[in-house]
Amino acid sequence: MNKTLKTLTFTLMLSGIGVCFAQNKIVVYQSDFGLKDGAVSEMKGVAIGVSPDLKLYDLTHEIPAYNIWEASYRLFQTVSYWPKGTVFVSVVDPSVGTARKSVVLKTQTGQFIVTPDNGTLTLVAETYGIAGLREIDEKVNRRPTSGNSFTFHGRDVYSYTAARLAAGVIPFEQVGPELPKQVVSIPYQKSVFEGGKLKGTIDIHDVQYGNIWTDIDQSLVKKLAPKYGEVLHLKIFNQGLLVHESDAPYSETFGSVPQGKPLVYLNSLMQLSFALNMGSFADTYKIGSGSEWSVEVSKTVQ
Repeated sequence: MNKTLKTLTFTLMLSGIGVCFAQNKIVVYQSDFGLKDGAVSEMKGVAIGVSPDLKLYDLTHEIPAYNIWEASYRLFQTVSYWPKGTVFVSVVDPSVGTARKSVVLKTQTGQFIVTPDNGTLTLVAETYGIAGLREIDEKVNRRPTSGNSFTFHGRDVYSYTAARLAAGVIPFEQVGPELPKQVVSIPYQKSVFEGGKLKGTIDIHDVQYGNIWTDIDQSLVKKLAPKYGEVLHLKIFNQGLLVHESDAPYSETFGSVPQGKPLVYLNSLMQLSFALNMGSFADTYKIGSGSEWSVEVSKTVQ
């Protein structure tokens, strides 16, 4: 094999690797649609129309209506557990049909997110990084004959584009124009250890049980250095106003405290969380979640 042919072969191999990176044929959907009507089925039907070989999965369709923060969190929670090349479709889009951009973000870890750029990408961009960002060119990547529809981009633009990308009909570069590596970001209290206190945001509820999950990870908890059984002091704020204050032991398991009693623990993502053993912390104390809810945790009452 001469040098020119070797170079060409190597180039084609590299090109193939790049294309295959987006072609594992997996598409994962999340939305605030629920499952009471045919919206989710329509999106999947469009995808199968692009390629019957696609493998379609659901992250969740129970995002509370219009809750962009929760859409951002569920992507952050889930993306890293899926293989490189997986394409996510996230449709929580209260401004559908307006000037907000429709984009595909390629993470540094190799996944793709197809979504409106309305804050949904806040936590994915911060956590997994932006390898590339492209605006969807609807002249090419829009379901044929759907040009007069302005209220279901999840079906007509996002699912269609995601299917074409996952099936290898288009590479990432053909999604549309390249954008600067910046996304619309929702402001929130980022986790810190400051003045002997852990501070952070109540990211989400463990919805089935009413536990409170924060963005304070294990590495920060180590700076506070609580021992199991040691009582910690908790303050919860909504829009900066104190709405709850209590004490609870730092515990390894729920069973470390009697039924109905509070505890502080590390959840399955190794982030600081609060619960009532066999009870709902969120319901009992009327605690919400999202960018407007923040916490402070210390060893003693401040």
